[in-house]
Amino acid sequence: MKISESWLREWVNPQVNTSELCEQLTMAGLEVDGIEAVAGEFTGVVVGEIVEIEQHPDADKLRVCKVAGNGDELTQVVCGAPNARVGIKVPFATVGAVLPGDFKIKKAKLRGVESFGMLCAQTELQAGDDDDGLWELPADAPAGVDLREYLKLNDKIIEVDLTPNRADCLSLAGVAREVGVLNQAAVTPVAINPVKASIDHAVSASIDTDGCGRYSCRVIKNIDLSQPTPLWMAERLRRAGLRSIDAVVDVTNYLLLELGQPMHAFDLARIDGGIQVRMAKADEQLKLLDGQEVKLNTDTLVIADNSKALAMAGIMGGDASAVSESTTDILLESAFFTPEMIAGKARSYGLHTDSSHRFERGVDPALATQAIERATELLLAIVGGEAGPVVVAERPSSLPEVARIRLRRARIEEGLGFAIEDSRVLDILNRLGLEKVAEDADGWTFQAPSHRFDMAIEADLLEELARIYGYNNLPVTSLKADLPIEPQAETQTPLSRVQQTLTARGYQEAITYSFIEPKLQTLFDPDAEAVSLLNPISSDLSVMRTSLLAGLANALVHNLNRQQTRVRLFETGLSFVKGGSGPAGLTQKPKLAALVYGTRDTESWAHAKDRVDFYDIKGDLDAILSLGGASARYSFVPAQHPALHPGQTAHIIKGGQVIGVIGALHPNTQKALDLDHPAFVFELDLEALLSGVQPKFAPLSKFPEVRRDLAVLIDREIGAKNLLEAVKSAAGDYLTNLKVFDVYSGKGIDPHRKSVALGLTYQHPSRTLNDDEINASVAAVVTALEAQFNATLR
Repeated sequence: MKISESWLREWVNPQVNTSELCEQLTMAGLEVDGIEAVAGEFTGVVVGEIVEIEQHPDADKLRVCKVAGNGDELTQVVCGAPNARVGIKVPFATVGAVLPGDFKIKKAKLRGVESFGMLCAQTELQAGDDDDGLWELPADAPAGVDLREYLKLNDKIIEVDLTPNRADCLSLAGVAREVGVLNQAAVTPVAINPVKASIDHAVSASIDTDGCGRYSCRVIKNIDLSQPTPLWMAERLRRAGLRSIDAVVDVTNYLLLELGQPMHAFDLARIDGGIQVRMAKADEQLKLLDGQEVKLNTDTLVIADNSKALAMAGIMGGDASAVSESTTDILLESAFFTPEMIAGKARSYGLHTDSSHRFERGVDPALATQAIERATELLLAIVGGEAGPVVVAERPSSLPEVARIRLRRARIEEGLGFAIEDSRVLDILNRLGLEKVAEDADGWTFQAPSHRFDMAIEADLLEELARIYGYNNLPVTSLKADLPIEPQAETQTPLSRVQQTLTARGYQEAITYSFIEPKLQTLFDPDAEAVSLLNPISSDLSVMRTSLLAGLANALVHNLNRQQTRVRLFETGLSFVKGGSGPAGLTQKPKLAALVYGTRDTESWAHAKDRVDFYDIKGDLDAILSLGGASARYSFVPAQHPALHPGQTAHIIKGGQVIGVIGALHPNTQKALDLDHPAFVFELDLEALLSGVQPKFAPLSKFPEVRRDLAVLIDREIGAKNLLEAVKSAAGDYLTNLKVFDVYSGKGIDPHRKSVALGLTYQHPSRTLNDDEINASVAAVVTALEAQFNATLR
């Protein structure tokens, strides 16, 4: 944002020079990007008036002008500007003047006619971009007055770069308030006097959406648009980078700069009935002021009359209701739109306007009616007319709540490292617009001003105190704090151990966005209702993830596109599901997810090129499930998942609750991601994973182990889990290890059955087991398998 220093100093004039002022603003968080002069360096240029004009005798494009302003007599100047005519006031560079670029004006002859000076355009004085002809000054400009003094060109333009949270400084009033606080200087804002209605004509207004909290409008009739914008206003607009158009548009732009309130004016004759603030209808179209015709989305807020949309609310007006040269009656509007409703909307149509830039960051809701009064006063003074009453429609539920913030004295010293006198604290916060509503022995309670959307908690006030006090003035102290060691539950597995285990097994940790593409969300979790972002970075990142798998799959594709054909990734993070008591009605669950793709081993002459399968990732999962010493509490059961293969998917169970899922990507999912080979994933609840059992020491037995191997024939549909549970239940207390070491089906085996080889290891903690005990246990196991699974020894 660009502001004129001289205009700023009309509001607040601290005893600092331009460089010091800009340094103050930068150190207070309002970074100054640049300082430039409002015009080039020149001398000897005065206000001149063309009194006589004749055609040059030897040149069709040149004319001989008699110019007043250089002494008592007229001065002859040869000029080729197309707009040179009798009676206009223009910049007149007299003989001896020095223009920008060290160009000296001398007496000259042009096609045989003497010329004693030069009549100037804006660009020749580096005072604007208009080079179509002479710079026409107001008719009441006094001839002979030094142009720099008359236009106050000894001024600087200060360009301020603001962070999105400081929308309150997107105006001269906001910057002046900051300068006043920084220098403890008085700020003299412009007086806003209510304009009494002189006519009864009014247009009704209604709000039919939550996106608008307040809408103000006023009819002004019988205006004269032939009246030019005053020079002082046009110059302030120019110095802010805005072009003067006509008095009505210029006044609305002026209020945008002065108070920070975007405004708009409609041609009253082109409005059908009353004003409605509503959402756009399906397939509704609007031709904008820039000539672009857009098809409005149904999530776009519009200003409409009884028959059509007039403007995109907070963004740009429509061409059909625009003020033109023939306009005599206007409807002036000023409103408060919620930032959430405007954010991103202009960008979705390929637009960016000064209005949308402010509304999407937050405009003071109290400004709407004030701006109407201020604009009315200016318009009546410039173009005349008669004003009707101000019509105000409100939707209180859409107006931001005023925050009340508690500030403790002890917290100031604790947070900033030093104490600030009470009087200084109150002075800073009062100048910033905060109102003290209560005080006690511990501190104060303040009410935040309506223009500060970023103030909500005590830390915000501490930040303001540090910022205004001056970061350079903060004392340098050694940090000190009581840091008691928090108790660590022995049943809790540190997350770092899980991360280290997966890293040791060849995984790399990924960090993906918490928001993903809607199509990707639907692909991995179609049954969940994802939360849409109000202001997404892009359309590809517009919903909150309900599963970490979508982000990992996207990372897999990213790596494959860069010739990384063997990928092992894991991620820990939050998933966001609608419902619950969390922020914005969300349930945020910490989860762990992993993905494997490609060959089992890295490329080597010593390794086969086998691809990973379900049991590779299950082995990695088993490794982290065992970290808490509670691996026996976990079990796997066949399951269905919309993104996973129906025959290679299992739920992870702990304590009777499903805590996760493991499996291969569904062929449809694989096809959607354009993967040539299967990928395998798992995802589980991180809190359940990290909750283990209390470790305890068990002495190692010094007596020998005894192993027995059994090969049994069972039906093909029987899972290993059921088989192992039956063996453990029947084998007795001395079975210390049990594993499946071979599975065979094929030649010599009934096609409906399979052979499963089991290894049973026995060990007694205090003596050697004898053969009778071992044989009795094995016999009990065989009997149990026969009874439960119709198993036979092979």
